[in-house]
Amino acid sequence: MTKADQHGFTLLEMVCVLALIALVAAVLLPFVPRQTSRARLQAYALQTATLLKIDRSAAIRRQRDVATLVDPHARAIRSGASRETLRIPDDVRFDAILPQTCRNRAALSTISFFADGMSCGGAIALSRLDTTYEVRVNWLTGRVEISSRVPLAN
Repeated sequence: MTKADQHGFTLLEMVCVLALIALVAAVLLPFVPRQTSRARLQAYALQTATLLKIDRSAAIRRQRDVATLVDPHARAIRSGASRETLRIPDDVRFDAILPQTCRNRAALSTISFFADGMSCGGAIALSRLDTTYEVRVNWLTGRVEISSRVPLAN
């Protein structure tokens, strides 16, 4: 058999090509934009609601006020009970509707929970593309709930 009769690639050639593809992928992967998926957006809303519920429970259990800090500019929500901080990524729109005052005091970008379970209320909206999750705290009952606006499938 002569060299002209051989067809295909050798194993060494295939391994070299795969190694080059892996090298290019390793170099370019950090530059690929990582966007927040709809499922991840929902997870941020659930984490936000959980953090608020933990603060409400802590206020009832400890019999003292607990304030959750909501800072849209820093893209963070910090628990008043555990000091746990939830960071919201830059590609998610983060809006908050918070009270100006709470029990005749300045609210200072917080959602406050009281020993009786009540709250001064507030709402946090997390949006990405055409999907929005809103975490609401009822001012009278302190109840935390999530509502969603997800587009209908065509």
